[in-house]
Amino acid sequence: MNAADLEVTPLAALGFAVFAASTSAILVRWSAAPSSVAALYRVLFTTAIVAPIALLWYREEFARLSRRDLGFAIVAGVALAIHFAAWFESLNHTSVAASVTLVQTQPIFVALGAALVLGEHVNRETVVGIVVALIGATAMSLGDAGEAPISDATMYGNALAVLGAVTVAGYVLAGRSIRQRVSLFPYVTVVYAACTLTLFVLVGAQGHAYLDYPPREWLLFLGMAIGPGIFGHTIVNWALKHLESVVVSVTWLGEPVGSTLLALVLLAEVPDAITVAGGLVVLAGIYVTTIERERRRASSGS
Repeated sequence: MNAADLEVTPLAALGFAVFAASTSAILVRWSAAPSSVAALYRVLFTTAIVAPIALLWYREEFARLSRRDLGFAIVAGVALAIHFAAWFESLNHTSVAASVTLVQTQPIFVALGAALVLGEHVNRETVVGIVVALIGATAMSLGDAGEAPISDATMYGNALAVLGAVTVAGYVLAGRSIRQRVSLFPYVTVVYAACTLTLFVLVGAQGHAYLDYPPREWLLFLGMAIGPGIFGHTIVNWALKHLESVVVSVTWLGEPVGSTLLALVLLAEVPDAITVAGGLVVLAGIYVTTIERERRRASSGS
């Protein structure tokens, strides 16, 4: 087996993970449960699947976790909880196309966070990519609102989607270095457990019922855990160990395309021309931000 053969499996797994993640928006829209409840059970069921594997085969690694790594993994879990709560709720107020594309602006905020928190240099290409993507995000929001006023609920949904992007960027920044030292299952177990506890508190604070849901909702919760949770997020975390981050970031941008196509087929939701154009500009900006930034860094390193 040569090196090219070794690359096939991670790339194929990543493509499958992006498709699995694309089903999340559809499952959320089908669910009648409060968005925070759907997020809670998605992560709780995902944790229930990965935790036994981690405790069975990685018990010694748990014992070796430093306080710093444990703390940052918990922070990553809290950020992920806020991401899920904000993004799931955004789907109740705006279209799948706008919500999924806006939440995928997260590489922009990762680049900003890396510059501000980690002291990484932001080059010209990164700045251009950020500006282009934000212009596209603004166009998407205005286009999706249609003739409604700017204060319409649609704009609220778009804002929640952007909040979801910011918090998932915090999740990525907190966990970037940990994943290089900690195996997949111990890492995701701590992150998902912290995320579950945060969402549990949020659901209680909002006054939602924890258990009073029909069988259809529980099947949707389980679908969210297995599809976007196990086959989506967890496989992406695995792929980060085997593929360059730029490959993962750019491939992950296929999620809005998958979700929009699924929404068209399953929800009969047709995005308007401005939303489509704005989404393309967002993706172009993210492409410039990630690809050109990595090319410059690779060139400097060589």
